[in-house]
Order: sequence, then structure tokens, then C-alpha cells
Amino acid sequence: MDLSNQKRMAADILDVGVGRVWMDAEKAEDISTAITREDIRKLIADGIIKRKLQKGISRGRTRTKDKKRAYGHRKGQGSRRGAKGAKVSGKERWMNKIRALRKRLKTLRAEGTIDASTYRKLYGKATGGEFRDVSHLDTHLKTKRS
Repeated sequence: MDLSNQKRMAADILDVGVGRVWMDAEKAEDISTAITREDIRKLIADGIIKRKLQKGISRGRTRTKDKKRAYGHRKGQGSRRGAKGAKVSGKERWMNKIRALRKRLKTLRAEGTIDASTYRKLYGKATGGEFRDVSHLDTHLKTKRS
């Protein structure tokens, strides 16, 4: 039994594509007798003809990837694209470094490992870019002390 006309009309009424129109196979006789748009509307109201849900692209795999990236996985050399500063800008790298150095200097001053004047000197050197990272600052302190 050819229901293509009814399917086309239903698609137009439901404002979807022909592929998204569902028709109850058991009620095929009732559908075949429906020849006007009003008949189709009635069948839609009765639930004999329905609109299928739209298919989407699953984000499940992406969510799993994002969770792994949140704790540092999947970020290796082979996953990177773009220029050197594309992932983390130079300014952001500097901010992370200087904050770490200043935090370390504050803890050293609070512990009494360095006095206020040494703190000031080292603070200035850190701002001037003398230290690569916190461990470099620590080595500098060890070599100056001994």
C-alpha cells in the first residue's frame, strides 16, 4: 500500500522532513483512507502519525576526553596544534611563574629562612626574570649561602 502522499502531507503539517514522519504500521488502512490535510491532522492528534525525534551527534566521547584533559592527560606533543604560544600565551606563562616565585619568597620570609632585605633583593631579581622557576630560586639560595 502506497502511503507516500500521506507521508508527504504529514511531513508538511509537522514541519519536518519526510524521513522523520512515523506512521503506525497496524493502522495503515486508516492512513490510506486519509486523503485531505484535515484527515492527516486528525491522525496526528490520535497519535497514529508522529514526528520522530531528531538525531544528534553524541557528545559522550568528547566528555570523556575533556575529563581526561582536566587532569592532564591527552595533552602531549602529538595532540598540540598551532604556534608555541597558542595553548598558553607568553604573558600567562610569565604570570604563573612570577606568582609561584613570589609565593615561595613569601613562605621563605615567613619561615625566617631569609630576612626582609634579602627578600627585597630576591623579589627584584625574580621580577627582572633572573630565575627560571622555583627550583632555580632554591638552588640560587643554596649556592649563595654556602
